[in-house]
Amino acid sequence: MTAGRRGRPGYDLDSLLDKAVVVFTERGFDGASMEDLSRRLGITKSAIYHHVESKDQLLALALDRALDGLSAVVDEAEASRLPAIARLELVLRGSVRVLVAQLPFVTLLVRVRGNTSVERRALARRRELDRRVAELMSQAVAEGDIRPDIDPALTSRLLFGMVNSLTEWLQPRRGIDSGALADALVATAFEGLRVTRAACAER
Repeated sequence: MTAGRRGRPGYDLDSLLDKAVVVFTERGFDGASMEDLSRRLGITKSAIYHHVESKDQLLALALDRALDGLSAVVDEAEASRLPAIARLELVLRGSVRVLVAQLPFVTLLVRVRGNTSVERRALARRRELDRRVAELMSQAVAEGDIRPDIDPALTSRLLFGMVNSLTEWLQPRRGIDSGALADALVATAFEGLRVTRAACAER
């Protein structure tokens, strides 16, 4: 899919995406029309088409904004030389940071169901991220830092399902401290996953 076109002065692609993602989330992608977008933006449909070729392209750009941020977090964690459990914590903290910074875009991503080719591509990218995080979970088990009685893939999905659940109640522009939010999630999740000293002594 081609990149967004250069738009008319006074209304850029980022502004268009900010409004479009809200409309898509409120009405659903299938239920949102270009007419709905033009009314919300206060511009004509032809002005929208100066920026993008179609509603599908708008959706793709919006989903990619969330996915690119989350992918960068996993890339950074995988590139570090830290133990796997520390890399998992980096992924969790980074995912919370992206979610807070790009809340409308991550919310839209969480709600897609694969009804279009654009959505299916986004879901495929999400599954690949899930696979990479599950691999980190398996490495942490092998390194003796996470309990061996868990299923890495299932636990990975549960862990990031907890992160995704923030989209249901977190309010944008409320001065949320992503670091404090990540601290709470890490404490809640990882204390149940880590091998305790007592367990190590019993081995």
